[in-house]
Amino acid sequence: MIFASTLFLFLFLPLTLAGYFLIRSQLMLLRNIFLLLMSLIFYAWGEPVYVFLMIGSIVLNYLAGVMLYLQRQKSLKFINQHGILAISIISNLGLLFYFKYANFFINNLNAILQNLSIQPIAYPQISLPLGISFFTFHAMSYAIDAYRQETEVELNPIHCGLYLTLFPQLIAGPIIRYHDVAQQIVSRTVTRSQFSAGIQRFIFGLAKKTMLANPLGEVADKIFAVPVHDVTTGMAWLGIACYTLQVYFDFSGYSDMAIGLGRLFGFEFLENFNYPYIAQSMRDFWRRWHISLSNWFRDYLYIPLGGNRGSPLRTYLNLWIVFLLCGLWHGASWNFVIWGALHGASLVLERMGWHKYLDRLWVPFRHLYTLSIVAIGWVFFRSDSLSHAIAYLNSMIGLTDADGIKYSALYYFDLKTFVNLSVGCILATPIANWVGAYLQKRTISPRFNHFRSVLYAGHYLLLVSLFLLSAASLASGTYNPFIYYRF
Repeated sequence: MIFASTLFLFLFLPLTLAGYFLIRSQLMLLRNIFLLLMSLIFYAWGEPVYVFLMIGSIVLNYLAGVMLYLQRQKSLKFINQHGILAISIISNLGLLFYFKYANFFINNLNAILQNLSIQPIAYPQISLPLGISFFTFHAMSYAIDAYRQETEVELNPIHCGLYLTLFPQLIAGPIIRYHDVAQQIVSRTVTRSQFSAGIQRFIFGLAKKTMLANPLGEVADKIFAVPVHDVTTGMAWLGIACYTLQVYFDFSGYSDMAIGLGRLFGFEFLENFNYPYIAQSMRDFWRRWHISLSNWFRDYLYIPLGGNRGSPLRTYLNLWIVFLLCGLWHGASWNFVIWGALHGASLVLERMGWHKYLDRLWVPFRHLYTLSIVAIGWVFFRSDSLSHAIAYLNSMIGLTDADGIKYSALYYFDLKTFVNLSVGCILATPIANWVGAYLQKRTISPRFNHFRSVLYAGHYLLLVSLFLLSAASLASGTYNPFIYYRF
């Protein structure tokens, strides 16, 4: 089930909210049981068989936490804390490897065997459970934090299960650490202002998905579907411009919806995006893009590898390893590995001293530098194969024999696309927030009461309009899942 669907908007969410608030706030455990059951139904809706994988993950990581607790109480002596953590990590990564990477590694091994005239390995194609990368990282962060004693072990299986399966963040994050929500799971309230803020955040996220990401994605899909030797330079740039905005509004829209949904049930999730396309360096970009994932790799991989505490060469190697694995986390494909390698290489270069020259550049040139690297990376991210990505990049720099008249970018660049690109470029920056803050500041005086009332009325009219237009788009459109659902 996805947030941007009529099934979720008009059936699942209303039923879940109604059931949740029919239970008295004093019965928090009962509310948590209800949310846990609804989260499992949410996950099982499209792939019922994989709900047992989710339940198994709950049991595994709950038991790991309990065993750590018992070992510290000297009640468990046959295994030490290192062994408990090792079993938990190996089990979680083992499930992730089997479902996500087994096909990739066997396919590559078979390619080598075929070149050596050796019989390839026969194996069944394994389907990928939704969001397995996200809930695996959730589970691992809980076990590692419990081992490090950075969070209390959760002895209540309902609370542990709810943390791992809470449906707003289950499929595509944000990746939340247990200590950030532990107290909220045990005791929380939903104020009127919090509920209102949650609805507004959800609607804005829904509009990002349906009114910007989806139509921009349609243009990008059409261009990337054209045989790459027929892609002109103009088409190539239009396609990657649309995809660059699509992937941002698709994923940040999901994060907005997740944060908004969390507020409806009394949870406050950390922000996941901070206008990454205004970044002035790749280091700045990764402080703004998918913040929860960046923090996860920093805390659980980069720092344990040594971070920047060793020699410069060791620091560069640590960065390289982190981003190669970050790329592989996104998908079992060489394209994703190269995407990660590109980002890792750019960060290494900046750390080696390139940032000193970068800081001297005029600010627009710094933005252009960052966006250029990001856009090149998105070509690998979007392309179906490595050869397609390389040929597409050649088209972007003019190394193409495509007929500029027969295959013109103007066939795809209509008024709707122009408007979507223009609005997307504006909303990918804080300009709208600055305007809102300015108007709010200017209308504080009592003499602007009437004007302030008009602004509030316009704000809520905009919300209603965005929701109705988004719902109409979902009702009339085709199935278009979030990009990050496949991770």
